[in-house]
Amino acid sequence: MGAIVWLIGAVVLAGLELAVGEFTFLMLAAGALTTSGAALFGLPLWAEVAVFAATSAAFWVFLRPYLHRRFLTPGAYNDSPRTLVGSRAEVIEDITPGGGQIRLDGTIWSARALDPAVRIASGEHVTVSDIDGPVAVVWKDN
Repeated sequence: MGAIVWLIGAVVLAGLELAVGEFTFLMLAAGALTTSGAALFGLPLWAEVAVFAATSAAFWVFLRPYLHRRFLTPGAYNDSPRTLVGSRAEVIEDITPGGGQIRLDGTIWSARALDPAVRIASGEHVTVSDIDGPVAVVWKDN
């Protein structure tokens, strides 16, 4: 019975974390979830409370600072063309061994096929496999 109570408490605390967003209730929810697992072994109530306090404090001290650094620091903006690798594009001019053009991320790029023997018709969709200077190297989607 105690395990279910701790599990319900963990769910409620995790729900409260969605409203606050400071990782405080999340650490308490992790402690309650850990205590729920420990309660399955038939611990007395005082031991369950001690497990909850110890694990919540451990999550607070060790996990919360990492989460703050990870989620609250702004990410670096990467405007390098390499970020386009893996993107889908539409062929707007047939891609032949001599080249072609695609519409990629709202702009028009010169393109060549990954396999030079392949001809890709206009209107088909391709995936960017590499950026070679001003040319996108693409392969045909199935």
